[in-house]
Amino acid sequence: MMKSEDLYKVIWMSRPLMQAAEALVEKGLQGTGLTVRARAVLEILLRHGSLSVPDIAFHLEIKRQYVQVMINETLAEDLTHKLANPRHRNSPLIALTEKGRHLISQVSERELEMVNAIGADLDPDDVRVTLEVTLALVEKLKTFVREE
Repeated sequence: MMKSEDLYKVIWMSRPLMQAAEALVEKGLQGTGLTVRARAVLEILLRHGSLSVPDIAFHLEIKRQYVQVMINETLAEDLTHKLANPRHRNSPLIALTEKGRHLISQVSERELEMVNAIGADLDPDDVRVTLEVTLALVEKLKTFVREE
């Protein structure tokens, strides 16, 4: 039987986990000129292609207004550019420039190398189960919040 204290600890370990992950991402960004938030936008665009600001906000699960600040940063650095959006005249699509695509590809490769080094001695089945449990917890927490 599951112990409530253990589940509580698992949930609250997400904060130090994310802080450590963000510190690792920051370390990997040294010398690139990218901030963690600009990197997040570029990663979403690399993964999903051109998107509107609301779509990027949806993928990042943060407010559109904050994403707009992030987009402005990437536009100013010529990492992204605006395209006409056939679905919505007032909400342009944001696309990677060649410079942005090259930079986020390099950063992603470097991060994958770090992740592989970190996970080298972890059991793949343990990682898979951890992912399944984490995804279930995220969904249950979101559902619980919506119901409240």
